[in-house]
Amino acid sequence: MRMEEINAKALEYAGGDRYLLSVAVNKRVDELFKGAKPLLDLDIKKIKPVDIALMEISEGLIKIKKA
Repeated sequence: MRMEEINAKALEYAGGDRYLLSVAVNKRVDELFKGAKPLLDLDIKKIKPVDIALMEISEGLIKIKKA
């Protein structure tokens, strides 16, 4: 799947709210940098943490809570 499609799907999970999506991605990237394992079978050395976070959200593995 192309990154444009992944971004669009992740945005759907955020209810179309780009700010909410960016906050969720930032939080997950922080977790990955602190040593959390990706929820998908991905090589963290070859794929950027931001892309991993977006992929996880687009697959529905990370839930986004609306305030």
